[in-house]
Amino acid sequence: MRLGLQVSRFTFEGAPASTGATWRAIARDADQAGLSSLWVMDHFFQIGVVGPPELDMLEGYTALAHAAAVTERIELGTLVTGVTYRHPGILLKTVTTLDVLSGGRAWLGIGAAWNEWEHRGLGVPMPPLAERFRLLEDTLRLARQMFADDDSPFDGEVLHLERPLNHPQPVRTPPIMVGGGGERKTLRLVAQYADACNLFDTGLGPEGIPRKLEVLLGHCEDVGRDYDEISKSCLAALTMDTGAALPEGVTGHSVEQAVDRLGRLAEAGIDHVICSTANSTDPVAYERFAEVVRRVG
Repeated sequence: MRLGLQVSRFTFEGAPASTGATWRAIARDADQAGLSSLWVMDHFFQIGVVGPPELDMLEGYTALAHAAAVTERIELGTLVTGVTYRHPGILLKTVTTLDVLSGGRAWLGIGAAWNEWEHRGLGVPMPPLAERFRLLEDTLRLARQMFADDDSPFDGEVLHLERPLNHPQPVRTPPIMVGGGGERKTLRLVAQYADACNLFDTGLGPEGIPRKLEVLLGHCEDVGRDYDEISKSCLAALTMDTGAALPEGVTGHSVEQAVDRLGRLAEAGIDHVICSTANSTDPVAYERFAEVVRRVG
């Protein structure tokens, strides 16, 4: 079992003047705790399940590059990038740059995009869902080509690139994570192109996850893909109890409770849990995470 951290709240005490130092401390603490991965949402406005849109939100790849400079081992990615937000060729160049500067620690986390308010607010075109999925599949195909140093013309259903040159090449081919659990399209794209899926523990739980993985297995059999090659990850709300006050409605977990919950997710077929935590700025939380990592590793 691998354990990662997603940070979704950036309205830190003293922000924005304190934001850089606080974010660096989070990244260093997560790295030193032995967490395997660090993720940020790729949003420009805060999303409704966290808070109102006016709450602080950092641009994802700038934040990850900043974290790369103060960490040594932890892998870095967005959970996940909406395919509409950046031209795919530029997106893949950005992920490659993050990989090079971090010494081979970048992921490409990607999905079909959903947040209409961000698109409308910032003037980003948001085509219909079917077209977004065509764009997503083209981007996944293009990623394989650009990460393999193939600059021959690319002709997809939506994308047409004359010369997708990508130098320098990544230090490590960035693993591709496709976010979402759509059974007909999303999980098929995972089977065809991705190194990892990402499901949401909330709403599925250990009982619902096996159903999604059965669907993924079926898609793998249909396209001739080895199911075991694909990492099965999920996003789960998991806040460690440090004795400090937590936001209203948030329950802290002891190390034993966290290990038990992760064990149930492992039994459901998950091998990489990405924790969304409500106290990411509390250094004691990382002492607890370090013990959880030791126990589940």
